[in-house]
Amino acid sequence: MISEQTMSTVKYVLITAAKNEESFIEKTIQSVINQLHKPAEWIIVSDGSTDNTESIVCKYASENSFIKLLINNRKEARDFASKVYAINIGLKNIQTSDYDYIGILDADVSFEKDYYSSLIEEFEKNPKLGIVGGNYFDIINGRKVPVRPSPYSVRGATQFYRKECFDKIDGIKPIKYGGEDALACYAARLYGWEIKNINSIIVLHHRPTGITGSNLFRTRLRDGSVEYNLCYHPLFQFVKCIKRIPEKPFLIGSILRFFGFWLSYIKREKRDISNELFDFIREDQIRRLIKMES
Repeated sequence: MISEQTMSTVKYVLITAAKNEESFIEKTIQSVINQLHKPAEWIIVSDGSTDNTESIVCKYASENSFIKLLINNRKEARDFASKVYAINIGLKNIQTSDYDYIGILDADVSFEKDYYSSLIEEFEKNPKLGIVGGNYFDIINGRKVPVRPSPYSVRGATQFYRKECFDKIDGIKPIKYGGEDALACYAARLYGWEIKNINSIIVLHHRPTGITGSNLFRTRLRDGSVEYNLCYHPLFQFVKCIKRIPEKPFLIGSILRFFGFWLSYIKREKRDISNELFDFIREDQIRRLIKMES
Protein backbone atom coordinates (compact mmCIF):
# COMPACT_ATOMS: atom_id res chain seq x y z
CA MET A 1 0.00 0.00 0.00
CA ILE A 2 1.36 3.42 -0.94
CA SER A 3 1.62 6.06 1.77
CA GLU A 4 -0.92 8.84 2.25
CA GLN A 5 1.83 11.35 1.51
CA THR A 6 2.57 9.72 -1.84
CA MET A 7 -1.12 9.42 -2.66
CA SER A 8 -1.63 13.10 -1.94
CA THR A 9 0.81 14.00 -4.72
CA VAL A 10 -0.93 11.83 -7.31
CA LYS A 11 -3.33 13.65 -9.62
CA TYR A 12 -6.00 12.18 -11.83
CA VAL A 13 -8.76 13.62 -14.01
CA LEU A 14 -12.08 12.14 -15.13
CA ILE A 15 -14.12 12.62 -18.30
CA THR A 16 -17.80 11.69 -18.58
CA ALA A 17 -20.07 11.90 -21.61
CA ALA A 18 -23.71 12.02 -20.50
CA LYS A 19 -26.92 12.06 -22.52
CA ASN A 20 -30.25 11.95 -20.66
CA GLU A 21 -28.83 10.29 -17.57
CA GLU A 22 -31.10 11.89 -14.95
CA SER A 23 -32.06 8.49 -13.53
CA PHE A 24 -28.52 7.39 -12.72
CA ILE A 25 -25.99 10.20 -12.89
CA GLU A 26 -26.54 11.19 -9.26
CA LYS A 27 -25.30 7.75 -8.17
CA THR A 28 -22.15 8.29 -10.21
CA ILE A 29 -21.59 11.81 -8.89
CA GLN A 30 -22.03 10.71 -5.29
CA SER A 31 -19.57 7.86 -5.84
CA VAL A 32 -16.95 10.32 -7.09
CA ILE A 33 -17.42 13.07 -4.50
CA ASN A 34 -17.19 10.45 -1.74
CA GLN A 35 -13.82 9.17 -2.96
CA LEU A 36 -11.02 9.08 -0.39
CA HIS A 37 -8.78 10.51 -3.09
CA LYS A 38 -10.79 12.91 -5.24
CA PRO A 39 -9.97 13.84 -8.84
CA ALA A 40 -8.18 17.07 -9.56
CA GLU A 41 -10.79 17.72 -12.22
CA TRP A 42 -13.92 16.01 -13.52
CA ILE A 43 -15.36 17.25 -16.79
CA ILE A 44 -18.91 16.11 -17.53
CA VAL A 45 -20.04 16.73 -21.11
CA SER A 46 -23.80 16.85 -21.59
CA ASP A 47 -24.16 15.48 -25.10
CA GLY A 48 -27.48 16.94 -26.17
CA SER A 49 -29.38 16.03 -23.00
CA THR A 50 -33.07 16.98 -22.97
CA ASP A 51 -33.90 15.81 -19.43
CA ASN A 52 -32.63 17.04 -16.03
CA THR A 53 -29.06 15.78 -16.46
CA GLU A 54 -27.58 19.27 -16.72
CA SER A 55 -29.43 20.68 -13.71
CA ILE A 56 -28.31 17.73 -11.58
CA VAL A 57 -24.68 18.24 -12.60
CA CYS A 58 -24.95 22.01 -12.03
CA LYS A 59 -26.19 21.42 -8.49
CA TYR A 60 -23.17 19.29 -7.60
CA ALA A 61 -20.72 21.48 -9.54
CA SER A 62 -21.76 24.46 -7.41
CA GLU A 63 -20.78 22.48 -4.30
CA ASN A 64 -17.64 20.77 -5.66
CA SER A 65 -15.14 22.94 -7.51
CA PHE A 66 -13.49 20.02 -9.31
CA ILE A 67 -16.71 19.23 -11.23
CA LYS A 68 -17.17 21.12 -14.50
CA LEU A 69 -20.11 20.90 -16.89
CA LEU A 70 -19.73 21.37 -20.64
CA ILE A 71 -22.76 21.41 -22.94
CA ASN A 72 -22.49 19.98 -26.44
CA ASN A 73 -25.48 20.84 -28.60
CA ARG A 74 -24.16 19.71 -31.97
CA LYS A 75 -26.84 18.71 -34.47
CA GLU A 76 -25.06 16.22 -36.75
CA ALA A 77 -26.22 12.63 -37.15
CA ARG A 78 -25.61 10.46 -34.10
CA ASP A 79 -24.18 6.96 -33.86
CA PHE A 80 -22.14 4.98 -31.34
CA ALA A 81 -19.14 7.24 -32.02
CA SER A 82 -21.02 10.21 -30.54
CA LYS A 83 -19.89 9.33 -27.03
CA VAL A 84 -16.24 9.49 -28.10
CA TYR A 85 -16.72 12.87 -29.77
CA ALA A 86 -18.16 14.17 -26.49
CA ILE A 87 -15.27 12.65 -24.52
CA ASN A 88 -12.80 14.35 -26.84
CA ILE A 89 -14.50 17.69 -26.17
CA GLY A 90 -13.88 17.07 -22.49
CA LEU A 91 -10.24 16.14 -23.11
CA LYS A 92 -9.63 19.40 -24.98
CA ASN A 93 -10.92 21.37 -21.99
CA ILE A 94 -8.79 19.81 -19.24
CA GLN A 95 -7.19 22.61 -17.21
CA THR A 96 -5.18 20.46 -14.80
CA SER A 97 -1.49 20.19 -15.61
CA ASP A 98 0.88 17.35 -14.76
CA TYR A 99 -1.82 14.81 -13.97
CA ASP A 100 -0.74 11.17 -13.69
CA TYR A 101 -3.90 9.26 -14.64
CA ILE A 102 -7.05 9.81 -16.64
CA GLY A 103 -10.36 8.01 -16.28
CA ILE A 104 -13.24 7.60 -18.71
CA LEU A 105 -16.38 7.24 -16.62
CA ASP A 106 -19.92 6.47 -17.74
CA ALA A 107 -22.80 8.30 -16.06
CA ASP A 108 -24.67 5.19 -14.90
CA VAL A 109 -22.20 3.40 -12.62
CA SER A 110 -21.37 3.47 -8.91
CA PHE A 111 -18.55 2.17 -6.70
CA GLU A 112 -17.02 2.32 -3.23
CA LYS A 113 -15.13 5.29 -1.76
CA ASP A 114 -11.73 3.66 -2.21
CA TYR A 115 -12.28 2.84 -5.88
CA TYR A 116 -9.79 5.24 -7.46
CA SER A 117 -7.21 5.02 -4.69
CA SER A 118 -7.25 1.23 -5.13
CA LEU A 119 -6.75 1.54 -8.89
CA ILE A 120 -3.90 4.00 -8.36
CA GLU A 121 -2.24 1.52 -6.00
CA GLU A 122 -2.32 -1.08 -8.78
CA PHE A 123 -0.57 1.37 -11.10
CA GLU A 124 2.04 2.24 -8.51
CA LYS A 125 2.84 -1.45 -7.98
CA ASN A 126 3.36 -2.14 -11.69
CA PRO A 127 4.97 0.50 -13.94
CA LYS A 128 4.05 -1.55 -17.04
CA LEU A 129 0.33 -1.31 -16.30
CA GLY A 130 -1.40 0.98 -18.80
CA ILE A 131 -5.17 0.45 -18.33
CA VAL A 132 -7.10 -0.86 -15.33
CA GLY A 133 -10.72 -1.28 -14.34
CA GLY A 134 -12.88 -2.88 -11.70
CA ASN A 135 -14.97 -6.04 -11.51
CA TYR A 136 -18.15 -5.23 -13.42
CA PHE A 137 -21.70 -6.13 -12.36
CA ASP A 138 -24.95 -5.27 -14.15
CA ILE A 139 -27.88 -4.43 -11.88
CA ILE A 140 -30.87 -6.29 -13.36
CA ASN A 141 -34.17 -6.32 -11.47
CA GLY A 142 -32.32 -5.39 -8.30
CA ARG A 143 -29.81 -8.25 -8.61
CA LYS A 144 -26.06 -8.04 -9.16
CA VAL A 145 -25.27 -10.01 -12.31
CA PRO A 146 -21.54 -10.50 -12.97
CA VAL A 147 -20.24 -9.59 -16.42
CA ARG A 148 -17.59 -11.97 -17.66
CA PRO A 149 -14.24 -10.14 -17.63
CA SER A 150 -11.66 -10.52 -20.38
CA PRO A 151 -7.92 -10.68 -19.72
CA TYR A 152 -7.50 -8.76 -22.97
CA SER A 153 -9.83 -5.81 -22.38
CA VAL A 154 -11.17 -3.40 -19.75
CA ARG A 155 -14.76 -2.23 -20.09
CA GLY A 156 -15.06 1.32 -21.38
CA ALA A 157 -17.50 2.47 -18.69
CA THR A 158 -14.70 2.75 -16.15
CA GLN A 159 -11.41 2.58 -18.06
CA PHE A 160 -8.61 4.18 -16.05
CA TYR A 161 -5.38 5.01 -17.91
CA ARG A 162 -1.83 5.83 -17.03
CA LYS A 163 -1.34 9.15 -18.85
CA GLU A 164 1.76 7.93 -20.71
CA CYS A 165 -0.26 5.02 -22.08
CA PHE A 166 -3.20 7.24 -23.03
CA ASP A 167 -0.89 9.62 -24.87
CA LYS A 168 0.96 6.79 -26.63
CA ILE A 169 -2.23 5.31 -28.10
CA ASP A 170 -3.36 8.83 -29.04
CA GLY A 171 -6.47 8.68 -26.90
CA ILE A 172 -9.79 7.08 -27.80
CA LYS A 173 -10.84 6.64 -31.42
CA PRO A 174 -14.48 7.02 -32.50
CA ILE A 175 -15.99 3.93 -34.16
CA LYS A 176 -19.42 4.03 -35.81
CA TYR A 177 -20.73 0.91 -34.08
CA GLY A 178 -18.79 1.25 -30.82
CA GLY A 179 -15.95 -0.89 -29.53
CA GLU A 180 -13.58 2.00 -28.88
CA ASP A 181 -12.73 0.56 -25.46
CA ALA A 182 -11.56 -2.74 -26.96
CA LEU A 183 -9.58 -0.90 -29.64
CA ALA A 184 -7.82 1.18 -26.96
CA CYS A 185 -6.83 -2.01 -25.14
CA TYR A 186 -5.45 -3.56 -28.32
CA ALA A 187 -3.47 -0.38 -29.01
CA ALA A 188 -2.08 -0.32 -25.47
CA ARG A 189 -0.96 -3.94 -25.74
CA LEU A 190 0.61 -3.23 -29.14
CA TYR A 191 2.89 -0.70 -27.45
CA GLY A 192 3.83 -3.05 -24.64
CA TRP A 193 1.44 -1.86 -21.94
CA GLU A 194 -0.37 -4.33 -19.71
CA ILE A 195 -4.09 -4.16 -18.93
CA LYS A 196 -5.89 -5.55 -15.92
CA ASN A 197 -9.35 -6.01 -14.43
CA ILE A 198 -9.17 -5.99 -10.62
CA ASN A 199 -11.57 -8.61 -9.25
CA SER A 200 -11.61 -7.17 -5.74
CA ILE A 201 -12.74 -3.71 -6.90
CA ILE A 202 -16.47 -3.68 -7.64
CA VAL A 203 -18.28 -1.51 -10.21
CA LEU A 204 -22.09 -1.52 -10.40
CA HIS A 205 -23.68 -0.72 -13.76
CA HIS A 206 -27.22 0.51 -13.21
CA ARG A 207 -28.51 0.65 -16.79
CA PRO A 208 -27.49 -2.43 -18.76
CA THR A 209 -28.36 -2.02 -22.44
CA GLY A 210 -29.61 -4.45 -25.04
CA ILE A 211 -30.59 -7.28 -22.68
CA THR A 212 -34.23 -7.90 -23.63
CA GLY A 213 -36.50 -8.27 -26.66
CA SER A 214 -35.73 -6.52 -29.93
CA ASN A 215 -32.97 -4.50 -28.25
CA LEU A 216 -31.07 -7.73 -27.65
CA PHE A 217 -31.41 -8.80 -31.30
CA ARG A 218 -30.12 -5.41 -32.48
CA THR A 219 -27.28 -5.58 -29.98
CA ARG A 220 -26.12 -8.98 -31.23
CA LEU A 221 -26.27 -7.80 -34.85
CA ARG A 222 -24.25 -4.73 -33.92
CA ASP A 223 -21.74 -6.90 -32.04
CA GLY A 224 -20.83 -8.49 -35.37
CA SER A 225 -20.35 -5.09 -37.01
CA VAL A 226 -18.18 -4.01 -34.08
CA GLU A 227 -16.00 -7.07 -34.53
CA TYR A 228 -15.56 -6.35 -38.24
CA ASN A 229 -14.55 -2.77 -37.48
CA LEU A 230 -12.09 -4.07 -34.88
CA CYS A 231 -10.41 -6.10 -37.65
CA TYR A 232 -11.36 -9.49 -36.21
CA HIS A 233 -9.91 -12.46 -38.04
CA PRO A 234 -12.88 -14.24 -39.72
CA LEU A 235 -11.97 -17.57 -38.14
CA PHE A 236 -11.67 -15.98 -34.68
CA GLN A 237 -15.06 -14.32 -35.12
CA PHE A 238 -16.62 -17.62 -36.21
CA VAL A 239 -15.23 -19.47 -33.18
CA LYS A 240 -16.46 -16.66 -30.93
CA CYS A 241 -19.96 -17.03 -32.38
CA ILE A 242 -19.88 -20.77 -31.71
CA LYS A 243 -18.79 -20.24 -28.10
CA ARG A 244 -21.54 -17.64 -27.55
CA ILE A 245 -24.37 -19.95 -28.70
CA PRO A 246 -25.57 -20.56 -25.08
CA GLU A 247 -25.97 -16.82 -24.47
CA LYS A 248 -29.35 -15.10 -24.87
CA PRO A 249 -31.00 -15.25 -27.31
CA PHE A 250 -29.93 -18.89 -27.60
CA LEU A 251 -28.37 -19.68 -31.01
CA ILE A 252 -30.13 -16.74 -32.70
CA GLY A 253 -27.75 -14.29 -31.03
CA SER A 254 -24.72 -16.04 -32.49
CA ILE A 255 -26.34 -16.17 -35.93
CA LEU A 256 -27.06 -12.43 -35.78
CA ARG A 257 -23.52 -11.74 -34.61
CA PHE A 258 -22.09 -13.78 -37.50
CA PHE A 259 -24.44 -12.08 -39.98
CA GLY A 260 -23.53 -8.60 -38.70
CA PHE A 261 -19.84 -9.30 -39.23
CA TRP A 262 -20.25 -10.51 -42.79
CA LEU A 263 -22.76 -7.79 -43.69
CA SER A 264 -20.14 -5.19 -42.76
CA TYR A 265 -17.55 -7.21 -44.68
CA ILE A 266 -19.70 -7.28 -47.84
CA LYS A 267 -20.30 -3.53 -47.53
CA ARG A 268 -16.52 -3.05 -47.21
CA GLU A 269 -17.08 -0.56 -44.42
CA LYS A 270 -14.07 1.66 -43.85
CA ARG A 271 -11.89 0.76 -40.87
CA ASP A 272 -9.72 3.60 -39.60
CA ILE A 273 -6.99 1.41 -38.10
CA SER A 274 -3.27 1.47 -38.87
CA ASN A 275 -1.67 -1.47 -40.66
CA GLU A 276 0.51 -2.05 -37.59
CA LEU A 277 -2.50 -2.34 -35.28
CA PHE A 278 -4.42 -4.44 -37.83
CA ASP A 279 -1.54 -6.93 -37.99
CA PHE A 280 -1.23 -7.01 -34.19
CA ILE A 281 -4.94 -7.75 -33.72
CA ARG A 282 -4.92 -10.56 -36.28
CA GLU A 283 -1.71 -12.12 -34.89
CA ASP A 284 -3.03 -11.87 -31.33
CA GLN A 285 -6.25 -13.61 -32.30
CA ILE A 286 -4.40 -16.41 -34.10
CA ARG A 287 -2.36 -16.97 -30.92
CA ARG A 288 -5.57 -17.08 -28.89
CA LEU A 289 -7.12 -19.56 -31.32
CA ILE A 290 -4.11 -21.82 -30.93
CA LYS A 291 -4.59 -21.59 -27.14
CA MET A 292 -8.36 -22.15 -27.62
CA GLU A 293 -9.27 -18.69 -26.32
CA SER A 294 -11.85 -16.36 -27.86
